[in-house]
Amino acid sequence: MVNLVVCSAAEGDYAKALRWYAERSVQAADRFETEFGKALESIASDPHRFPMCDASHRYYLMRHYPFQVIFREHGGGIVVIAVAHTKRRPMYWADR
Repeated sequence: MVNLVVCSAAEGDYAKALRWYAERSVQAADRFETEFGKALESIASDPHRFPMCDASHRYYLMRHYPFQVIFREHGGGIVVIAVAHTKRRPMYWADR
């Protein structure tokens, strides 16, 4: 496994989505949290298996939630730069 870091902007994306789900259903929020954890594990274990979304970024598409975990290789590790909703503000994270 490679070293994986979630940047502060991605942490903010994640926290905002988690709050949104928690306001509606504790179970939905718990499942979102679990699925996000599995996404990070999958990315860390084999980052190259995920498709490219531009020249330097890959994404993990969450199965049960409309979010992508956007990441790139950096300094021998992986940096998660966004937890992006698939239907809102495409590529808003591109300048991160």
